[in-house]
Amino acid sequence: MQHRVLRIWWSWLYLPGALFLLLGGIQYFGRLTVDPLGTRESLLKLSIDLVLFFVATQLFMNQAEESLLRFGFIVTVYAFAMGLFAILQYGSSNGRIFWTVEPNGWTFGSYVNHNHYAGLMELLIPVAVGHLLSRREHDPARMFLGFAVLVPIASLLLSGSRGGLVSLFAELLILGGVLLVRFRRQGRLGLATILALGTVGAGLFLWLDGGQITAHLATVFQVPRSPEATVGDRIVMARDSLRILRDHPWVGIGLGSFEDAYPRYQSFSSDFVVNHAHNDYVEALVETGAVGGTFILLALAIFFRRAFANLHERLQLRVGWVQLGAALGCCGLLVHSLADFNFHIPANAAWFCASLAVALSGRVPDATLRS
Repeated sequence: MQHRVLRIWWSWLYLPGALFLLLGGIQYFGRLTVDPLGTRESLLKLSIDLVLFFVATQLFMNQAEESLLRFGFIVTVYAFAMGLFAILQYGSSNGRIFWTVEPNGWTFGSYVNHNHYAGLMELLIPVAVGHLLSRREHDPARMFLGFAVLVPIASLLLSGSRGGLVSLFAELLILGGVLLVRFRRQGRLGLATILALGTVGAGLFLWLDGGQITAHLATVFQVPRSPEATVGDRIVMARDSLRILRDHPWVGIGLGSFEDAYPRYQSFSSDFVVNHAHNDYVEALVETGAVGGTFILLALAIFFRRAFANLHERLQLRVGWVQLGAALGCCGLLVHSLADFNFHIPANAAWFCASLAVALSGRVPDATLRS
């Protein structure tokens, strides 16, 4: 009788994740939170995300490396489908979601907030690009995969998200740097592929756009002209939020308590409820204090150390490109979080956890999967 051994894989990110969850539990049960209901809800969401990350880590570490290549292909198909749907809806629905629901704000695709749609694309596009680069130079499927990548790129630009534009540029910049530093001929070929995708994707966007989105994206660094919450508005909200930290420096006001605590520190008048700081780092620091901030810094250090280690060896193998794409997607969302709250959107947080697991699945791949 054959016995199978269940192996549990360890990730160093379990440590800051568990400590962060423990801190939230202490806040809730120790009555150290301004909003107990908000803290309870945040603890539930955080627990689900940690479980998802754990399960995804076990899945990708226990399976053969072919599963990572399948993941890259599935993400490519999904990104293409979501991008195509978003573009078709953009051109034919008069701003309605699924052609039927009249929204209150600026929607895009299946998201009620166009910035959060961009957050999803920031996670998916790099994985799709990584899957494309993992293919052999003369693989006939590269042309079709390249087209599949163009559609979500164009849809991200059409979403009109300035944070999405900056994050996508940051992802491309990091990828271009990796290719140029780590490789020579292959790096130049990959860089040429990326530039071609970016150029054609931008051309497709300009062809689809009537000029309004282009004008909006042009305000990315022009604070007074921005029709949305401006860079200046976000800076003011962040500054007001940090005033909360002065009164609650060590363990913060409690997870999920920002909306309840912020009005007492708000320095500007508004008809809208400010439910997030529009900066995930500031909001997390305010809610968890210096202790939580330490855990976040530890998690970021582990991520960057593990995700970009031994790149030269890993990128000699096909699966390494998918892992790099997942790491770049995480970087994109981390950049966008400087001016938004994508980590509070359950779907985007879930995709981030899955991408994180792929990026850190750092076993040496099978030799049969060499490109």
